[in-house]
Amino acid sequence: MLAVSAAALLTALATGLGAVPLAFATARGRSWVRIGNVAAALLMVAASSTLFYEGARSDAGKTLAGAAIGVVAISLAARWLGRRGEWRFGELRGVQARVAAIFVGVMTIHSVSEGVGVGVAFGDGRTIGFLTALAIAVHNIPEGLAISLVLVPRGVSVAKAAGWSIVSSLPQPLVALPAFFFVEAFSQALPVGLGFAGGAMLWMVGAQIVPDTLRLAREGRGSVSLT
Repeated sequence: MLAVSAAALLTALATGLGAVPLAFATARGRSWVRIGNVAAALLMVAASSTLFYEGARSDAGKTLAGAAIGVVAISLAARWLGRRGEWRFGELRGVQARVAAIFVGVMTIHSVSEGVGVGVAFGDGRTIGFLTALAIAVHNIPEGLAISLVLVPRGVSVAKAAGWSIVSSLPQPLVALPAFFFVEAFSQALPVGLGFAGGAMLWMVGAQIVPDTLRLAREGRGSVSLT
């Protein structure tokens, strides 16, 4: 129990390392927001592709079903959030706050499947469990970078972006232990969870990040070209 909890907690803390490179960034303004959006979108597409691949290896049908559920669920949640009043997310306000909140929420949902993966891996043996936790920890660093690339250009400090990155991964230690105790049940549900997370991330890219980037590009009169 201690090994599972400690390993899952370290994977969550590793997410905060993704914000470190932005501590040395000096760019500011709309172009910085656009560049951050594009980089975050690429990282999320890569992460979702990995999720779909891992899920399909176990059960392609469940993975596809999970992806469809993820897209619908996040779309409905975003619509509900959009009908609420003035949004605040740390220093952010309005549309930018809503984008940031949805983004962090999607990444938090995504981390649930990773926590399940850690717990299930420990069910197969401690060596496999530690190796899986190490792989997820390394994988979490670019995910933390993706979160920071959305938050920091919009005015959130690097330290707070690192904190939000860690918060988005806290489901990992919370879910890993139950998954360890109920390996069989969680193993059956894992492909659905992987598909759900991947679908939610792709929705975020297509419905929020890309339109926001295009809007900023139009407002900036196309001052930055992306290839």
